Amino acid sequence: MSVVVVTDSSCCLDRETVERYGIRVVPLHVISDGRELREGVDELPEDLSKVTTSGPAPAELTDVYAEALADSDGDGVVAVHISRQLSGTWEAARYAADAFGGRVRLVDSRNTAMGLGFSALAAARLAESGATLDEVYTRAVDVAAAGRALLVVDRLDHLRRGGRIGTATALLGTALSMKPVLHLVDGKLVLREKTRTMSKALAKLVDAVVDQCAELATIADPKVAVHHRDAPDRAKSLAEELSGRLPEGTELRVSELDAVLGAHVGPGAIGIVVSRD
Repeated sequence: MSVVVVTDSSCCLDRETVERYGIRVVPLHVISDGRELREGVDELPEDLSKVTTSGPAPAELTDVYAEALADSDGDGVVAVHISRQLSGTWEAARYAADAFGGRVRLVDSRNTAMGLGFSALAAARLAESGATLDEVYTRAVDVAAAGRALLVVDRLDHLRRGGRIGTATALLGTALSMKPVLHLVDGKLVLREKTRTMSKALAKLVDAVVDQCAELATIADPKVAVHHRDAPDRAKSLAEELSGRLPEGTELRVSELDAVLGAHVGPGAIGIVVSRD
């Protein structure tokens, strides 16, 4: 058989890709009116403003890892998960993986959305070629380390409520009517720079992505994912602008953030991930 790759539903990989490469996706949870619902499995509420979220339980991860290991015929499992700074999924995964004697290798992507998805996909593609567990693990780690994620939100309330940014940063975006550009550093969401309007924030976002892709293009063809939450026109416009400024050969995709990430960033949010294979 071959090594099997596992990830979680924050990866933003489409169903066709997941099925094509045999990637196993563990659902994150949305908690609404006391009910714990699984992203990608259960029907979720349209209004995410009052929901909370949680990672999968260790028992859920154990079941998925066990099935994936059996399907690999013992070749092993590489599990690539959302940043431990953003979710409790990593701790649950570490507890679950202990039961498999090193045959389940964990990767903290220090990222989310396609910052996680590109890593899982690169690992799965290599696994398909018959690579060893160590080789697939190393590929997942390398691609995750290359990922850069930037974010602009309409309001910081959602991120503050979920504990993903500090109160001081939230006040920057509300009391002072700022539109900060955020990015992930060592898996944690922090302020990159301050702007006064959404248009200026998005312009800064595009410029940063162009610079990062120019750096990556000296090593390999860059990959870019434009994410949005309830803002398809805004995402399409940004993607069109990027397509004219990115190095030739850059892979560019657009997708909407799923419910768990959407609940934290709120409607109108735009995120861009830059990575390489």
